[in-house]
Amino acid sequence: MAGAMMVLTLNSGSSSLKFALYEQDDTRDAGQITPALALAGEVERIGLSGSRAHARDAAGKSLADTQVSAPDHRAAMRWLLDWLRETTRLDGLAGVGHRLAHGGPDYFAPQRITPELRDALTRLIPLAPEHLSAELDVIAAMQAEFPALPQIACFDTAFHHDKPRVAQLFGLPWELAEQGILRYGFHGLSYEYVLAELARQAGDTAASGRVIIAHLGNGASMAAIRERRSLDCTMEFSPLSGLVMSTRAGSVDPGALLYLLEERRLTARALRELLGKRSGLLGVSGVSPDVRDLLAAEAQGNARAALALDLFCYQARKALGGLVAVLGGLETLVFTGGIGEHAAAIRQRIAEGLGAFGVALDERRNDAHAPIISLAGSRVETRVIGANEELMIARHTIAALRASHATYPQAT
Repeated sequence: MAGAMMVLTLNSGSSSLKFALYEQDDTRDAGQITPALALAGEVERIGLSGSRAHARDAAGKSLADTQVSAPDHRAAMRWLLDWLRETTRLDGLAGVGHRLAHGGPDYFAPQRITPELRDALTRLIPLAPEHLSAELDVIAAMQAEFPALPQIACFDTAFHHDKPRVAQLFGLPWELAEQGILRYGFHGLSYEYVLAELARQAGDTAASGRVIIAHLGNGASMAAIRERRSLDCTMEFSPLSGLVMSTRAGSVDPGALLYLLEERRLTARALRELLGKRSGLLGVSGVSPDVRDLLAAEAQGNARAALALDLFCYQARKALGGLVAVLGGLETLVFTGGIGEHAAAIRQRIAEGLGAFGVALDERRNDAHAPIISLAGSRVETRVIGANEELMIARHTIAALRASHATYPQAT
């Protein structure tokens, strides 16, 4: 494959679609995977009122900021493809990389999306219904526009695929584990990127040591990593589990769920809506799922907003302590994700009480969102590293396209 290759990455959330266009210069970087960002953006509030799209170039210059009609992900894709055709040349597009939230027990390596794989992923929708259904809609929309263009699936569970068996099991009958009822772990593309970036910034020794990465955003999880291998993750069977999140409850005593089903007569659909869209920071505060809104409300004396933030930080701190035990100590703590990168007050509140583990933040550095926010001389180096799942998707997509030795049709 000679010359420059262009790949599009698509990262679908339940109500969003992040996109990015990368160029790989194989004339200059033959044998390496060093994609350069050309543009990136997002369609927000899909299926809600006030849907909006924005995009920027590699230098951060705004290319689009407009209200769009996006009742579903297919409509968001129609806007995106129309806009891309107006903005850039798509005839050099070699492939499309997708983030897939769940690969189940059988799918983890990045691979070309075939009709057989699409059928298999459709059967996995119950494992992550809001995520996988939207992602499959985006794949279908791309397939309809460019039926011969290679599409590559990059699984968010893949990073955790080889974690110890004991960390994969629930205390359920063995035959259920054999049927795929396991603790999978999520946010793998984010963890993979952050770990590579940690190696670049701090060296291989730091990246190979005892590391906890806290991916804190609308979806939130933490992972314990040693020798660059996932040992455990707070998200388990589904993206609903683990930490308290923006609108997700996180892990809930199964007895409480049975009570809601049996005594309160909630349907399974109503329970899913409760756990995924009406709980978390929004449900506890009654104000907003957004940490920025809650911090402002707390400053104005809103007790429930303050309690929601306290719960978020308390559960994160408790989970972090458990992951330290899994690792047998802690050398590096990394915050990433929208909250992890930008909410200094939340980082500080999570770190409080972790002095016994060697975590101590420098208030000035933390408030400035410095790359290293730990106190000089503290046993644990605490860092802030920006998430970049799209770059990881691009790298995996280019590698998969190269490995397939495919002939890349032109996208028109």
